[in-house]
Amino acid sequence: MGDEHTDRAFIGSFTSSGGRGIVVAAVHPTTGALTEIGVVDALPDPSYLTVDHAGPGPVLYAVSETAQGSLAAYDIADPEPRPLGVPVAVRGDSPTHLSVVRGHLLTANYASGSVTVLPLAADGGLRAAGDVRHYTGSGPDPARQSGPPAHQVLSDPSGRWVLGVDLGADKVWIFSLDAREGRLVPNGETSLPPGTGPRHLAFHPSGSHAYVLGELDPAVTVCRWDAAAGVLEPVGTAPLFPDGTDEAVSPSAPVVSPDGRHLWAAVRGTDTITVLVLDATGERAEPVASVPCGGRWPRDLVLHPSGTRLYAANERSGDVTWLDLDPATGVPRRAGSLPVPAASSIVFA
Repeated sequence: MGDEHTDRAFIGSFTSSGGRGIVVAAVHPTTGALTEIGVVDALPDPSYLTVDHAGPGPVLYAVSETAQGSLAAYDIADPEPRPLGVPVAVRGDSPTHLSVVRGHLLTANYASGSVTVLPLAADGGLRAAGDVRHYTGSGPDPARQSGPPAHQVLSDPSGRWVLGVDLGADKVWIFSLDAREGRLVPNGETSLPPGTGPRHLAFHPSGSHAYVLGELDPAVTVCRWDAAAGVLEPVGTAPLFPDGTDEAVSPSAPVVSPDGRHLWAAVRGTDTITVLVLDATGERAEPVASVPCGGRWPRDLVLHPSGTRLYAANERSGDVTWLDLDPATGVPRRAGSLPVPAASSIVFA
């Protein structure tokens, strides 16, 4: 999808920290600049968003990252988002991530260490939660890993498998989705080095490798991905700070370029974006640069569908910055920003 087809962005935020809900912004077709055009304020703490284009029309889904987590759906075919029913409980606490997989919406519920499966109605609306899969285990960090916080759930590129990233137990759980029954079927698990605190992973465009970003250990774990068997195998690690850092850091979001040449990782604390070069196989990652993200505490980092720029949702400075990418080196350069209090995520439609 090129610039001319991407005319809106939706930005999540924490209303409990001064956010205004979901900010809707127009995207300039040439520069990628954002201009606010509206706000949807019906949901508390809509911290993470996703858009589904596979149904009858584009639908925006938002988690409510609250103690009794819920989800909301919006028809975004028209300029003004229209609610599709009322918010639905996820039967989990503090959902932090969501994905659409084969006619179902899946949420990763951080505080309860679980993944919820909700079937979608024909119009893209939400039905009551069905399966809830609880993780088990812990890690060596008593403050962050006393239980199994679930931080991300997503499908692999083949669509056959569901991967759940577990920050607390240093694991990636692998399931198949029984779409008829609306439940997850365990297939296996991958253990990462103790104290990694895996937050999010991103796949290589070939589907042959995945890159797991550690929140507690600032490094990327490179993994081979066997889509036939649903097996994730760690094969190497690339530090985000090869020379170390004296600052307390908390990496947040990995992004892979459409051509498979670059991997970017946002780092809270240093408020930077690390640029890594991937080899032709996707099996080796080497950090080559680190640049300012343009704000403070980049909670989310996403690539524009054109592949020409990155957007960082900076929670503590309250803005979304966009950064143009050097096509040869992959190094980002700040180009502008939009004020968005307590910004937490961004998606395009």
